[in-house]
Amino acid sequence: MTPLLLGLDWLDPEKILDQFGDYALWGAAAIIFAECGLLIGFFLPGDSLLFTVGLLLAEDQISYPLWLCCAVLAVAAVAGNACGYGIGVQAGPRVFNREDSRIFKQAYVDKSRNFFEKYGSRAIVLARFVPVVRTFITVIAGVGSMSFQRFITYSAIGGTLWAVGVTLLGYYLGSIPFVKHNVEVMLLAFVLVAVVPVAVEVLRERAAAKLAELTDD
Repeated sequence: MTPLLLGLDWLDPEKILDQFGDYALWGAAAIIFAECGLLIGFFLPGDSLLFTVGLLLAEDQISYPLWLCCAVLAVAAVAGNACGYGIGVQAGPRVFNREDSRIFKQAYVDKSRNFFEKYGSRAIVLARFVPVVRTFITVIAGVGSMSFQRFITYSAIGGTLWAVGVTLLGYYLGSIPFVKHNVEVMLLAFVLVAVVPVAVEVLRERAAAKLAELTDD
């Protein structure tokens, strides 16, 4: 999500991290955990928060080492997924049998369920790069009784690629003057780039389907 461009100033990653002060890393980890595992956290700024942590690290506004920040954020992402899976196992379908509200929309669940059914285990990795879906997909995996060992393996892969990759992207781009002065544009660009793995997967499946049709003919 790009809270600044959507006009949601209270979800501005820099303002959020500013409020945590010296505990910015741990505050970011808590938010990543909530966005990845708690249903109420689906609206939180995951991608942009990680990107901003990287930017602040590059500017020495966060005093922890880069490797520690990446490790903490990756663990938070995977732990959040494990929590979401547990919610799905314990609460079952009841989690989704509720009416729409100002925040919760059944469409979010339907989109995530379709994503999971289409891509199976790979959805746990691919969903990392799709805002909202990454929150609900873990619960759906629990509801669908996906093997925990299988789930946590794919979750660890996806969580590490996402949390570490986006943080490093912000860190190394943070030294570029254009990025410093155009953070909002960069966050929007990142969201667009983040869906590339999904787009590639869709195109690959379409190509495979067309090849199968030609073979049948």
